[in-house]
Amino acid sequence: MVAANTADDEIRGTAQGDAPVPLSVLDLVTVGSGRTATQALRTSVDIARLAERRGYHRHWVAEHHSMPGVASSSPAVILAHLAARTERIRLGSGGVMLPNHAPLVIAEQFGTLEALAPGRIDLGLGRAPGTDGATAAALRRTEGLAEGADDFPQQLAELTRFLDDDFPQGHPYARIHAVPGPIQASSPGGVQSPARPPIWLLGSSGFSARLAGMLGLPFAFAHHFSARHTVPALELYRDSFRPSGVLDAPYALIGVAALASDDAGEARRQVMTGALSMLRLRTGRPGLIPTPEEAEAYRFSPMEREFVDGWLANVVHGTADEVRSGLDDLRERTGADELMITSNAHGADARVRSYELIADAHGMPEPA
Repeated sequence: MVAANTADDEIRGTAQGDAPVPLSVLDLVTVGSGRTATQALRTSVDIARLAERRGYHRHWVAEHHSMPGVASSSPAVILAHLAARTERIRLGSGGVMLPNHAPLVIAEQFGTLEALAPGRIDLGLGRAPGTDGATAAALRRTEGLAEGADDFPQQLAELTRFLDDDFPQGHPYARIHAVPGPIQASSPGGVQSPARPPIWLLGSSGFSARLAGMLGLPFAFAHHFSARHTVPALELYRDSFRPSGVLDAPYALIGVAALASDDAGEARRQVMTGALSMLRLRTGRPGLIPTPEEAEAYRFSPMEREFVDGWLANVVHGTADEVRSGLDDLRERTGADELMITSNAHGADARVRSYELIADAHGMPEPA
């Protein structure tokens, strides 16, 4: 099911400067060693304001749980915070893991966000847990993860009906309304806007790609941690696409890990902190993002070195010009309609500077 009240131009961005496609931000709200979650959230505000000033199209945050180095367990709360501190940039979830939540709750949360920041909210949805199995079971109050994932299409249809307030007569939920939402516009004396956030499907494999295509929804692919599946998933999305009331043609963005620095060696030094953090996560040792000094001192085993080298092969890093070249090449190879950049490093200054340099390299204007 899709909604007919989402305009094409709410989804498609406009490239700024001489960037080949719109550039956006994926913010994991990372917490570095020696830093607090409060500081990480302040950095998110700094990045969102910079992104707005320099012409990035949207700023998304992602749902993760039980990870000390990632402070984005509550996307709706963070987005409300960012909405109060920005004026124009689109804000959204990249994404909310729908099987972790009741669809009505998500409809209420994002209806509230839409009321706080009209016309600026995106609702990106994923079917993965965003965490380990035990934590997902605690979130979902189930013993098996497949139960939530397998029900994803049904949950999506239910969420869409709550957002559009259009359950058919006789449905058990026909008299239930997500508020804020369209019911306020149809109530006597109602002046509430009936608009609601556009839905995006997120994925790292073919399932969501096919579903997004069949429903005519925009699609976001997690290239930053599933690079070898990017081109097949985008091809599947485009081949499966059916025009809808949301989109008349496919629109796909990809998440890209990229970090620019004034010095190529410093860029390498900074991205090693993210590589070591990911190694620890994948081997069951999640923690805070290590410092560059800690990453330099770490003694990698041959197997760990192989993992890190493979991980870094998909992180675009270097000087601003090197990163621009890498991003342009990636866009050419994938045909992505938008690039959503996640710049992960230990320190706030390195992350903020990276987004500034990437904007400079693409000639994105600095407002007077």
